[in-house]
Amino acid sequence: MARGKLHRQATLWFAALCASYIGLAYFAAPEFWSFRILRDGITPPTLVTTTPQGIPGDPINIALVGSEQDMVDAFEAAGWSRADALSLGSSVEIGESVVLDRPYHDAPVSTLLFDGRPQDLAFEKPSGRSPDTRHHVRFWRTFVRSDSGRPTWYGSATFDRGVGISHDTGAITHHIAADIDAERKLVISDLSVAGRILSSRIEPGSGYTRNGRNGAGDPYFTDGKMVVAVLAPAK
Repeated sequence: MARGKLHRQATLWFAALCASYIGLAYFAAPEFWSFRILRDGITPPTLVTTTPQGIPGDPINIALVGSEQDMVDAFEAAGWSRADALSLGSSVEIGESVVLDRPYHDAPVSTLLFDGRPQDLAFEKPSGRSPDTRHHVRFWRTFVRSDSGRPTWYGSATFDRGVGISHDTGAITHHIAADIDAERKLVISDLSVAGRILSSRIEPGSGYTRNGRNGAGDPYFTDGKMVVAVLAPAK
């Protein structure tokens, strides 16, 4: 009897602890950040994404010119997978794949906003067995049109070095590697090797940053430039 009572009490305490963590990390902390950003008038640079709470996120470091089909075909040819939409089912699946160390090549990515909108497309490339570590890039379709009339997609490429706890909210998240320029270089290199880039140039981006921090509190550094590449039309 005593052992059963202790087991029930331990279960209740564990459930209460889990509920407290969820309430703090996924509700209270994000609300605190939203209030602080509103109070302090924090405005991220023009070419920097934000979290849904308004916390400055990852910089825009790539722009690709092409239709949506051009984008999908190019990344498929380069060996990248289109990320699944973020949902309860895909969230559970990525959690299981990380814990059990099994592949999930089209795992979802977290939501970041650019111009107040969530990403339109996201692609990833495995770096290990599970999506615990992976190369990935998010894209937002813009109103900028090329001479051919095709849209321009602004992208933010980073490398997920592992799953952990957000330094700002305590929520479970991926942490990125600090050298985001290396990830930009990899994306452009893979697309070039696949023969999907017609031309490219470098333009000013978010600006040189030596000790930036993204939405999870991870440090990063960048030369602040953006590679603009024109994609070959889909075949």
